[in-house]
Amino acid sequence: MRPWLLLAAALALIPQAIFAAALDRVRETGVVRLGYRADARPYSYRDAQGQPAGYVVDLCLEVANALGPKVRTEFVLVPADQRFEAVRDSKVDILCDPSSVTMQRREMVDFSLPVFIEGAAVISRIGKPVSIFEDLAGKNVGVLGGTTSEETLRKSLSDLGVRTNIVAVKDHRIGLDLLSEDKIDAYFADHGIIAAMLRDGARPGFQISKRYFSYETYALALPRDDGAFRLAVDRTLARLFRTGKIETIFAKTFGQAPADDLIKALIVINSVPDR
Repeated sequence: MRPWLLLAAALALIPQAIFAAALDRVRETGVVRLGYRADARPYSYRDAQGQPAGYVVDLCLEVANALGPKVRTEFVLVPADQRFEAVRDSKVDILCDPSSVTMQRREMVDFSLPVFIEGAAVISRIGKPVSIFEDLAGKNVGVLGGTTSEETLRKSLSDLGVRTNIVAVKDHRIGLDLLSEDKIDAYFADHGIIAAMLRDGARPGFQISKRYFSYETYALALPRDDGAFRLAVDRTLARLFRTGKIETIFAKTFGQAPADDLIKALIVINSVPDR
């Protein structure tokens, strides 16, 4: 065979080897490693017993169970600012946290079907509402560093010419503590996370902005160029949405309140037939 034909044949085999890598590794070792966060309640957090919990964690457990009866789960705590590197460097197989899909992040990881649609909001003291970005002028505003929320905040303020002192923190709880201690005037983060922290953290005297300052699409971050593994994950997610089981998982985290129009649309879009 001519050299160029040999090369073409070899290159044709490379993607197949890559695509099967994660799924083969999981089935050979019998372990799927799920990365989770300590502070991203209600999506991914450590509960009162120190166990991983949350809406996205529950989705990952469904995926893990679908990989086979002999596959066990191993949870890996990942910091917010290193979570995508954990996937890239094969420290975890699936990232189970509120990860917003962006093109820049897709240079490092792949993403599953979308699992939630969220938006950024602002916590401030009652009587000092934040309705627009301009309301933050001259104030100290906290935000979780290394997130799309931080990028949105910085870019929006810059585009509007609004001068604000942005305080990047490593943990949402730190941000709320700074707000409680009057060291910052407002805290900018995903609406669901903020709402859960106010609801469960016994922090009276604060309010959440009524408007969303951005819209984010959450998905499970997966190893890049691993088609077989991503297909296995997406097949499980599609089944959850298609059969209605996702509504039970929603209710466990968010209660029995009716889903809003964005979530209803997500359910329809994700109900991909298996055949």
